[in-house]
Amino acid sequence: MVYRYESDEDAFLEYPKPGSAPTGPGAATPPPAGPSPSRFPTPSLPPARPAGDAARAPAPMPPAPTPGRPAPPREPSPVPQPAPPVPQPVPAATARPTVPIPASPTARTGDAWDPPRTRHTDRRRGGRVLQTLIGGAAVLLLLSLTGLAVAALLDDRATTPPSGQPTSQPTVEQTTAPAGSDLDSRDTDQAALTAKELFPTKSLVITDGKPAYRVLKTQASGNCASAATGEIADLLVRLGCNQVVRGTLRSPDGDHLLTAGLFNLTDVASAQRVRDRIRPLLDDRQGRFRGMKAGDDTEAVEKAAARVGWQVRGHYVAYCLVTRADGERIPTDDTTAREIMYDLIELHLNRSVLDRRAAGGTAGQPTDGPTEDSAGQRGSDD
Repeated sequence: MVYRYESDEDAFLEYPKPGSAPTGPGAATPPPAGPSPSRFPTPSLPPARPAGDAARAPAPMPPAPTPGRPAPPREPSPVPQPAPPVPQPVPAATARPTVPIPASPTARTGDAWDPPRTRHTDRRRGGRVLQTLIGGAAVLLLLSLTGLAVAALLDDRATTPPSGQPTSQPTVEQTTAPAGSDLDSRDTDQAALTAKELFPTKSLVITDGKPAYRVLKTQASGNCASAATGEIADLLVRLGCNQVVRGTLRSPDGDHLLTAGLFNLTDVASAQRVRDRIRPLLDDRQGRFRGMKAGDDTEAVEKAAARVGWQVRGHYVAYCLVTRADGERIPTDDTTAREIMYDLIELHLNRSVLDRRAAGGTAGQPTDGPTEDSAGQRGSDD
């Protein structure tokens, strides 16, 4: 916008009429067309703004009219036109690296721009895997402890004998005879025992090179109660004992007297029942084995306190009763009494008499190894 200043001198300037010659000084050069140049310097204007800024800038106010002069006609202000949109350069599409996603049956198909939910899912999945591992380890530990407990229980059962089976005593060493069942019943071993079979001579040599036992008296009887008293006698009769063969002997040193023999039961089951009941009856003093008197100087074997041993072989119950010749009580740690019971029960009655009977008598072969037990019994009041 250009401001024009008009003075009074310009107001009275007479313009020549059209077609007339110019007069006055400077008439040779006509004034240029257009507004009269101002005698004042043109004010410096601010630099031009862009089209968009010019459109947004407010329109300038017109100059105030001079007093006494009519206001010049106002030129219409140009209407700002919006600048045409300048096309922006489109950046070339950058290729985004493709990350391969492994195929998984549990993969979720959804929004790719959902990182919080994906991290939460990964944390949950990791927690489930950890729980599975801990649970598996706990199960394995439980199974291991259960296996150890079962193994310990089976080991205890294997090493502990049944309650009904008597334990072997240190007084008698047991042997293992060849397997067989002909001595298990009187049906297969029908020949009766004889005193000559048990004690063939007046001296009994158990081991070669050792002194012999002196046989003082022998007896074979069909009354088993004659060799026992009380509940033991009743037990023998009740379980079918039909014969007892026994003998009284003196030990090689002469300090001990003994009575040893065989009870003939119905079968191996009845013999085992007798064996299992003897100890409780002796402990409760409800019966005892009888020693057999063989003269005036042998009364101690019948009445004195004694050490008793017994064992089962087939349908027979072998026993041996040992007392001191002077009638004194035998201590439990008396090794001589133990050796006597071992000689008579195991070496003589089992290995000699019954082995010979099984091999050459009515029976064809011996049965399983014998079982033995021993205890003490009080003296007789008779």
